[in-house]
Amino acid sequence: MKRLSIDEYFLKIASVVAERSTCLRHHVGAVSVKNKYILTTGYNGAAAGLKDCLELGCLRDDNNIPSGTQQEICRAIHAEQNVIIQAALHGASLEGATIYCTHTPCIICAKMLVNAKIKRFVSFGKYADNSFVDLFKEASIKVDILKRPTAQITFLD
Repeated sequence: MKRLSIDEYFLKIASVVAERSTCLRHHVGAVSVKNKYILTTGYNGAAAGLKDCLELGCLRDDNNIPSGTQQEICRAIHAEQNVIIQAALHGASLEGATIYCTHTPCIICAKMLVNAKIKRFVSFGKYADNSFVDLFKEASIKVDILKRPTAQITFLD
């Protein structure tokens, strides 16, 4: 049996976090990590305590808005945004952290991650907006797009 790499491990955790999503289009999960220690997690969904798309339906679908455009017309806070918000709420600095996320970021999230001073972004999925690439390059944020980890969990009896 092969042991998971550290990147596979945290991408798998991000995938499980994504299962909490209330988005009808994409389930996105993110985990912020520093020194192999999880700082925060986040998934895409409506603001805490408010009705979500599972209950109200998707504004973007209702208005035929393509993925990767007009992010402001959406009930959801993105997974990366929730990782940053949770860090702020709990006093955890993301400076020098790695973000593991099931999708690459939109430009809005990318700008926020640059200002949070992350050093690395790891994903296996691609979002419809690639404008983060040049921004991350300019900010010297390393990007690694890896193979999707298996969804299977191996237990020893």
